[in-house]
Amino acid sequence: MRVLVGVIGGVIVVLMLFEIFLAFLLPRRVKRDPRLARRVAIYLWYPWRWIARHLPDQLGDTLLGIYGPFALLLDLALWVLGLMVGYACLQWAGHTRLGLPDGDFGAALYFSAATFVSSSTGGLHSSDTYARVIQVMDAASGLGVLTIVIAYLPSLYQAFSRRETTVSQLDARAGSPPSAGRLVVRAAERGGWPAVNDYLRSWEEWSAELMETHLSYPQLAFFRSQHVNQNWLSALCTILDACALAVSAAPRGSVAEARFTYAISRHAVADLSYTFRVRPVAPDPDRLPAADFAALLGELRASGVELGAEPEAIRAQLERMRKLYEPYVAAIAGFVELRLPPWLAPEDPTDNWRTTAWH
Repeated sequence: MRVLVGVIGGVIVVLMLFEIFLAFLLPRRVKRDPRLARRVAIYLWYPWRWIARHLPDQLGDTLLGIYGPFALLLDLALWVLGLMVGYACLQWAGHTRLGLPDGDFGAALYFSAATFVSSSTGGLHSSDTYARVIQVMDAASGLGVLTIVIAYLPSLYQAFSRRETTVSQLDARAGSPPSAGRLVVRAAERGGWPAVNDYLRSWEEWSAELMETHLSYPQLAFFRSQHVNQNWLSALCTILDACALAVSAAPRGSVAEARFTYAISRHAVADLSYTFRVRPVAPDPDRLPAADFAALLGELRASGVELGAEPEAIRAQLERMRKLYEPYVAAIAGFVELRLPPWLAPEDPTDNWRTTAWH
C-alpha cells in the first residue's frame, strides 16, 4: 500500500511541476496546453456562466467579470494543493517519523504544507535521509512557485492593461459599442481610403500581441473591460469587419495594409477558437443582412468615399471574407459570453467619452 501511495504521490508531483512549467515558463503552442488544473477552470466556467445568464444584466456581467481573476487563483490553488498532497504521499510512503504516531497521513500532509509555504513546520521534523530529501524538494518547489508567480502576475496584468488601452481608444473612432461602418466612415471623412488604410495598419501589432498573450495567458479572455458596451472581442471583430469592408469596397491597391491586419486578426480568432475547443458556427441571425448592407454603402457614398466596384461585387467579396472569420468570432463570443458588435451604428449613438456617471 505504501509503495502504491508513494508512486501516486510521485506522479502527482511530476504532473504538477510539469503543468507549472508549461503554464509559466514554456512558450506554448496552440496544440499544447496544461491539462489538469486548466481543464478544471474551463469546466467550472459552464455552471458559472449559467448562473450569470439567470441574473439581471448588470449583476450577471459583474459575476462574469469576477471569473477571470478567480480562474487564475483557482489554477494556482490546484497546482499548489496537488504538490502538497503529492509530497505528503511521498513522506507517508517512506515511513517518515514526524514526532507523531506512525502512519498518520494528516501529519504528513500538514508537514508537507508547512514546508511548502514557510520555513516552520510546527515542531514536526524529519528524522531520516529520505524524509529530509523530500522535505528539501518540497521547500524548493514552494520557493520556485512563489518566485514564478511573482514574475507571472505583473506580466499578465500588463498584457491586460495594454489590451484595454487600445480597446478604449476605439471608442472615439468607432463608438460604443463599436461598429465597422462608423469606423470606416469617420476615418474616410478625414482622408478617404488612405486614412482608413493607415488606421487599420496600426491595429496589426495589437492583433498580433493579443493572439500571443491570449494563447500564453488564456485567463485573459475572461477578463472583461471597464465598460459593459466594450470588450476585446468586439474590438477585434470590428477591426476584422472594417478590414473586410475596406478590401471589398476600396479601389484596388488603396488599402494594401488592411489586408495584413485582416490576415493576422483572422489568424488570432482561429487559434483562440482552437485553444478553447469551440467549433466555428455561423452567426445567427446574420450580422449584415441585405438592407443593412445597402444602408452601409449609402453611408459611404454620403461621406464622399469612392467605391471601387459595383454593389453586387462588393457584397460578394465581403461575404467571402466574412465567412473566413465570423464563424470563429461567433463561437468565441458564445463561449466567453461576450456580445459581437453591429455593422451599423445605433440610431442614437453615445460614445463613452461623452458620458459621465451623472449624465
